[in-house]
Amino acid sequence: MATPSAPVLSVDGGVATLALNRPAHRNRLEAGDLRSLLDQFERIDADPTIRVLVLTARTEGQGRPVFCAGYHIGSFNEQDNDPQLFERVADALAALRPLTVCALNGSVYGGATDLMLACDLVVGLSGIEFRMPAAALGLHYYPSGLQRYVARLGLSGAKRAFLSARPFTAEQLWQRGCLEAVVAAPDFDATVAQLVGELVALAPLAVQATKRSLNEIAIGRPDLAAMREREALTSASRDFAEGRQAFQDKRAPRFEGR
Repeated sequence: MATPSAPVLSVDGGVATLALNRPAHRNRLEAGDLRSLLDQFERIDADPTIRVLVLTARTEGQGRPVFCAGYHIGSFNEQDNDPQLFERVADALAALRPLTVCALNGSVYGGATDLMLACDLVVGLSGIEFRMPAAALGLHYYPSGLQRYVARLGLSGAKRAFLSARPFTAEQLWQRGCLEAVVAAPDFDATVAQLVGELVALAPLAVQATKRSLNEIAIGRPDLAAMREREALTSASRDFAEGRQAFQDKRAPRFEGR
């Protein structure tokens, strides 16, 4: 089993991978892990060569794979506990410049469900479950997390998650449009790799600008002037010229992000 640590960041070409790394404790997140994630998100955002972030977890040695058990409940009792730290992490993940893929290779619980929902696309492992036990613990969840739940699961799905605390299966999440695919273990890594390869090949200026616009629409704060500026920027970009030329030449485009 891997030596436990804060999430581990690796970068290969245009792809960054962040792996939760406490498999013996079901990858629960401690306060230090959350601060580490904020630092790593800043590093990723500042590197223009990174086009895709994959968020995953190390699950080796677990009897039943768990992507993340959520926030370490004992951390709520610490004197320096910051009640809004988890919210800042999820919001920062949702706002990242690169496209984000959650390689959901195990069950997910509590606040970690919001990290999953904060990613742009999710590939789920068959047989896992998704559960939000906030009400069972006596907790009203933070506002941006509730907003994300409604945007991704719909109001009825968000009510089921929070007001009943009943789990969702991977198949139920897929039916609600939250998952790109539900994949058996032997094909999981290959499916994630194929998706990431397709995303890396897209025009980064266009997908990153469109991601911002879609996120604004999802939270009910569309900035029409900013959207027009993004539209004009991409229309005048070298990437758009390259995309049109590649289409005419019947070849794969070579996008530079400008």
